[in-house]
Formats: sequence, structure tokens, C-alpha cells
Amino acid sequence: MRDAFREAFGCDPEAEARAPARVNLIGDHTDYADGYCLPMPLPCETRVMMARATAFSARSEGHPPVAFDPSLPPRGDWSDYVAGPLAELAKAGFDVPPVAVLVASDIPQGAGVSSSAALEVAVIRAALLLVGANLPDAEVARLAQRAENLYCGVNCGILDQMASAAGRAGEALLLDCRSGEGRLVPVPSSFRFRVVHCGEGRRLAEGAYNERRAAVEQAASLLGVAALRDAAPGDLEHLPHDIGRRARHVVAENERVLAAVAALEAGDNVSFGRLMTQSHLSLAEDYDVSTSALDRLVASMLAAGASGARLTGAGFGGCAVALLPPEADAASWWAEVSGENPGAWLVA
Repeated sequence: MRDAFREAFGCDPEAEARAPARVNLIGDHTDYADGYCLPMPLPCETRVMMARATAFSARSEGHPPVAFDPSLPPRGDWSDYVAGPLAELAKAGFDVPPVAVLVASDIPQGAGVSSSAALEVAVIRAALLLVGANLPDAEVARLAQRAENLYCGVNCGILDQMASAAGRAGEALLLDCRSGEGRLVPVPSSFRFRVVHCGEGRRLAEGAYNERRAAVEQAASLLGVAALRDAAPGDLEHLPHDIGRRARHVVAENERVLAAVAALEAGDNVSFGRLMTQSHLSLAEDYDVSTSALDRLVASMLAAGASGARLTGAGFGGCAVALLPPEADAASWWAEVSGENPGAWLVA
């Protein structure tokens, strides 16, 4: 990658950073309700190299070079995920000069494994190294989230950025999205997760995502609570039908996350898997973010012997995650799943 940087910009990189993709094991669409989630980093990652330059520019594999300016409005292309973090660093008081940026990644885009958050986190860390500064993981994640919210126009919660900034290999991160604090939970070696793309690109229309978030916020307002984190199942009975369904998913999902952590710590593969499957049904039936391709994939994963399976990420296409029981043969399991879902492919 260093050779590619020299070829692209005619100089050596001065800073390099990387950040991983993530799979959310359970707890989707809870982060913007001050809830809980349980992500885990994946072995694929985004790398960013950076050097001082006379003007801002960025290159990425598969994309033409782009000139950008973080002080100007978004361009509406991939470079916004570079410019946005630099803009937030400037707002936070870091004097980042014009830079040349090279991006390389083996994270599949639009798969629901957080390629955008990994890029944002890697850009922030590279820029901090360049100016000789450092920030805690949680603050890196908050800056990256603000970049996606304010610059890129996606009203996401903190899950993706925190998972990429604070995740550690072999551990899941129990993230409390109200406090922004996380606790690393070791994943037993007997817990084998497989992440599979359904073959259908994620159609995350920001409008659909933002509509779900608005419904959750409206439910909290109608209940008179700060966020659905503070609501109990019995509180939801008198909400309007569609808003009540959205709220039911969030409230139940928070409970499932905490139960899943207990199952993880106990090494209870069966209980963890059952909670994953319940989560998928809730996302499909109450939150309406699954698709026919994801539903078929999850059903195939379970029929092939998975302890549990669910869509992961925001939904609307992309990936599902399965937990295999200790005795399962992973190769045979994948052969059966892929045979039933010819468009699917194994991510991790």
C-alpha cells in the first residue's frame, strides 16, 4: 500500500491507521433508543494512509481520485466519509492541514458490516497520528458518528462506530448506548459465528432508516420517557399500531441483548442461538427491515443446523449471522446453505 501511496501522490505516507468491520451478534435498531447491543469485530478491515499536501485529495481502490474540502458542503460521493471525519476533527479543535488520503479495504460495501464506520474511524485515527494527538476509543467513535450524522446525512446511532473503534478480536462488546460505555465479553472458542451475505445489496434508503428512528422517538415521546430504553413491555399497549410494533422490537431487543450476554458468559450455545432467532423474527415482523432473501437465508441457516441465525445491521438486504453448534461441520453446513441460496456468499 505504501508503494501505491507514492505512485498516487508522489510522496511517502506520514500516518497510517486501520479499523475493522463488525458483525452485530444481537441488538439492532436499539442504539438510537439509548439501548444495548453486542457487536464483534470481523477480520476484514479498512486501512488509511495520509500525508500533508497542498490540497485535500483522496483515492480509493475502484474509485477515481477526488478533490474535496471538509469546510464545504458534502459532495454526495464516497469522499464524504473522509471529509466528514476531518470536518469534525476541525470542529473539535484539531488543526488538521490539507492531506492526501489513500484508502484500501477488504470490507464488502453495503453488506451491513459497517464499512462506512470503519473508514470514518480509520480516517480520524490517521489524522490524529499526523498531528501528534490521541483520543480515547469512545471519543473517536463519537466524532465518527457525528461525521455520519451531520456530514453524510445518515441519522445512525453509535453502534457501528463504537464497535469499530473499541472492538477487540475474540471478544464481543456489550455497548450501553446511553452512557457510551462498553464492556468486552470473551467469546468462547466453541462459539463459531458465520457471516453470510444474502446476495442482495443492502437497500438502506436513508429515508427508511430515518423513518424507523422517528417512530422510535415518537413512541418514547408518547410514553413520556427519555428513550425506549426506559420503557417496559406493558407500557406499549396503548401506542398506535405501527409505532407500537416498532417500540415492541426495541424494548424486547434490549432484554434479549442482556440475556445473550449471560448466555455467552455461561457458554450456553443453545440459549444464545435461540435469542438470535427471536431477534430476527422481531426485526422481520415488528420492525419490517428484513427481505425475502434474508428470510430465506436465515431459514436455510437454521435448517442446516445452526443454533440460531438473524439478519445483522440495519437490514434491507446485506448480511445474516449464524451461530454453529460445537459439533457442526462448518464446511458441510455452508455447502447446504449455499446450495439453497445460490446468490449468497461467505463474508467471515
